[in-house]
Amino acid sequence: MSEVKISAEPRTEFGKGGARRTRRAGKVPAVLYGHGEKPTHIALPAREFAAAIRKGGANQLFAIEVSDGTQVLALPKAIQRDPIRDSFEHVDLLLVRRGEKVTVEVPVQLTGEAARDTLIVHDHDTLSVTADATKVPDHLEASIDGAEAGTVVTAGDVELPAGVELAVDGELPVASVTAAPTAEQLEATLPEVEEATEEAEAGAGEETAEAPEGAPAAEGGEAPAEAKTEA
Repeated sequence: MSEVKISAEPRTEFGKGGARRTRRAGKVPAVLYGHGEKPTHIALPAREFAAAIRKGGANQLFAIEVSDGTQVLALPKAIQRDPIRDSFEHVDLLLVRRGEKVTVEVPVQLTGEAARDTLIVHDHDTLSVTADATKVPDHLEASIDGAEAGTVVTAGDVELPAGVELAVDGELPVASVTAAPTAEQLEATLPEVEEATEEAEAGAGEETAEAPEGAPAAEGGEAPAEAKTEA
């Protein structure tokens, strides 16, 4: 994976308020750490950072040039996103050197088509591997082409680029191929599903039924006011 050059600015404001102001300025709050160095707080241009992650994935290598003249290589270690705005909230960046080995999680893509009338279960969609920091693959591939029901694709079956090694047990299941249910099997389960649905609806109806006069209300409702008589 080729490195992406990106500029950064030192960040002097911290806490939630400082982070919000950084994001409003079109930048992503980030911190650089590793190699025994003191953590450095920086701000990255949000648009350029997002474009790099979309193209290269979560393991994109960055060549960061800070406005104070500092130049470093770094890999994203943790990325916090806002699921509603689909924006980046904060990024932890791990300092790396050329030739240094790092252990990262890499996505696994299944290739090919399994045999007819089968279902594919993707047990693990990432694998932990060790690779040169400047040669981390953006994805790995595992073939399921022609796989019959009962086939289990393990981590050891995944194609690894030169210089990349597994950091997990080779027997770890990546994908499983199972037989697809027949029409008769699906029809046989319908009565059980309908019965379970009816029982659930009946139970819900009993719980919401009006309580007898003077009885305490159901949990979450208001208890009846206690009557008072004057002497």
